[in-house]
Amino acid sequence: MISLGCPKNTVDAEGILGAVEEAGHEIVSDPAEAEVVVVNTCGFIQSAKEESIAAVLDAVRLKADGACRSVIVTGCLAQRYGDDLASEIPEADAVLGLRESRSIADAISRTLDGERVVEVGDPSAWWLGSDSRVLSTPPWTAYLRIADGCDNRCSYCAIPSIRGGFRSRPERDVLDETKALADSGVKEIVLVGQDITRFGTDAEGALRLPALIEKLAEIEGIRWIRLLYCYPTRVSEELIRAIAENEKVCSYIDVPLQHCSDRLLRAMNRQGSRREYLDLFARIRELCPDAALRTTFIVGFPGETEDDFEELMAFVREARFDRAGVFRYSEEEGTPAANLPEKVAIRAAKSRHRRLMELQREVSLSRNQSFVGKRMDVLVESVGGKSVTGRSYRDAPEIDGLVRIEGLKGARPGDFVRVEITAAKEYDLLARPCLRQSEL
Repeated sequence: MISLGCPKNTVDAEGILGAVEEAGHEIVSDPAEAEVVVVNTCGFIQSAKEESIAAVLDAVRLKADGACRSVIVTGCLAQRYGDDLASEIPEADAVLGLRESRSIADAISRTLDGERVVEVGDPSAWWLGSDSRVLSTPPWTAYLRIADGCDNRCSYCAIPSIRGGFRSRPERDVLDETKALADSGVKEIVLVGQDITRFGTDAEGALRLPALIEKLAEIEGIRWIRLLYCYPTRVSEELIRAIAENEKVCSYIDVPLQHCSDRLLRAMNRQGSRREYLDLFARIRELCPDAALRTTFIVGFPGETEDDFEELMAFVREARFDRAGVFRYSEEEGTPAANLPEKVAIRAAKSRHRRLMELQREVSLSRNQSFVGKRMDVLVESVGGKSVTGRSYRDAPEIDGLVRIEGLKGARPGDFVRVEITAAKEYDLLARPCLRQSEL
């Protein structure tokens, strides 16, 4: 399995691997040894599409150079461009949409028998169950998808046309999967979805994420619950209090904003305003003083002026995000933004990307320095000689910084240890173990 893209795609890939394993196939880690290579693609923005196509082309070359007999393409790119992919890359033996990926075992059998399979259906009818999921993350951490699809209809985003409208998973399914994950040794669950704050609105007409968090926290064995992808105007007082008052819920919240200019937010079809965003972050920090705030921004959106960008720079200085990702606008066919006038020159967009990232590095360093001298729990992820690294509640897997611990002995990956922060870098923290681990 070659899986690209976001954590939601990781969950898809793990479900596909579970179905493959249930069918009696052996999973191997080296593509050169595989008789079947599955490429789980991303189709979100241009750079992701190019990476996915390159991965498919690499896979089909294995049919000549390795043991490979079948290449199966699935995921978001296959859903979005199924017929085009099948036409442009005839060496791909199967192209499966999201819904059709649940029939991966059948597609494998058919392609190995010489049949070509091209099946792409309605993504809204899709739900890949996780009963037989094979984790690809470290055994102490797992992504937990609680919803899929999106109804926000941001003007630049193709996700609704790829994954369909928003739909929550049944709460019972989420709780049952979490219990199974905990029984298998998972200590940290990371809640993911296109917009997890909308959880429950389609089934019950109410924002049910706070109630879900409370129930998840009751499951024995789960130590950390982390939230990703929260829509700013649906981060309610109830949700903030659920984060602040439950010791299992990490004081970490990922709230993608994309911009702060009210004019551009309207053009992006985003809800909320600059003032509302600042008020939200003030309330979060009032109730959770050490909360880690993460966001993402788009620069170079059509119509963005230098004044808009300077407003964004000032906003970042004021909001003081612990983490921020910055992306240059990617024009996506079929989206309303693709038809907007006043395109921003690539050179200007690149300059704005660089300048905003430089500013965020300064802010990140300052935020990290505020933790020097404090004590916190760290989940150990790697141990090698004298080098021990892990993550604190402020660090989501794969995307954030690390805590590097000096002088720690006897720890194993997956352990929680108590440390004191001794120094800060732009993204990472340095620490030493507390003498009394009973403080954990």
